[in-house]
Amino acid sequence: MALFVEVARAKSFRKAAEAIGMPNSTLSRRISALEKAIGLRLLHRTTRRIELTEAGQLYYERSKRIVDEARLAHEQLGAMLEQPSGVLRVSLPVDFATFYLTPIVVDFAKRYPGITFEFDLTPRRVDLVAEPFDVAIRMGELEDSGLIARSLGRHPRYLYASPGYLEASGEPAAPADLAEHECICMPKAATWTLHDGADKVEVEVGGRFTLNSVGMIRALAVNHQGIAMLAEQIVAEDLASGRLRRVLPGWQGPSISVHAITETRLIPAKAQRFIEFLSARLTEGA
Repeated sequence: MALFVEVARAKSFRKAAEAIGMPNSTLSRRISALEKAIGLRLLHRTTRRIELTEAGQLYYERSKRIVDEARLAHEQLGAMLEQPSGVLRVSLPVDFATFYLTPIVVDFAKRYPGITFEFDLTPRRVDLVAEPFDVAIRMGELEDSGLIARSLGRHPRYLYASPGYLEASGEPAAPADLAEHECICMPKAATWTLHDGADKVEVEVGGRFTLNSVGMIRALAVNHQGIAMLAEQIVAEDLASGRLRRVLPGWQGPSISVHAITETRLIPAKAQRFIEFLSARLTEGA
């Protein structure tokens, strides 16, 4: 229909073909196929010019409005992609959002002033099918849920402790020494796997504190309660201020993955831009 409108406006296959960047012969075949599908001749073809038949004139008047509306719709969608708007509803991991994602979200909000935000930072796993969330950010290994997952990067974890703890308890010289230290652990993580290049060791660790909050693990480490395994992004300010120091600097723990989860690949522009922005920044900071 759009090709027919171009030919009718130009009254020439050659001019229309040049305008839309299509071979003349291809354009002619497409219009012939349209006439065959409709069952009526739309154009009188001569060697010099093209004239609309009565049916062609009627079809042109109707189809021109449709094509113009479609073109306008595409232009508006293009503008929406460039400057998306509306409410963006996101489920975020509490500690990662609090200690690392906040400045990234602020930069995103400045770039896209038409977007407003609703964030859910509860520990629960929201139901993207039943609840009105555009995207969920998840850390760690994913379950096979049938949802669409996009990797936003992997972040290595290192060992940290406060200068006060190390002064009081000494500093481990090798991974095996961790067994003699207070280690602040996640539940079901009594063994820490560490690697230094090709070398890999597993160390049984323990301590007085076992908990499932990265934020509180960090706070306990800052308050001289032991050695913690954390992503560097979580403790960046503590390292800069000297509240924490790297322990066993040649060794690191398993990387932790970050994913954006959506119900479908067909997501609104505001969610698409948010995921792209996070991916660029998290990869840059990894």
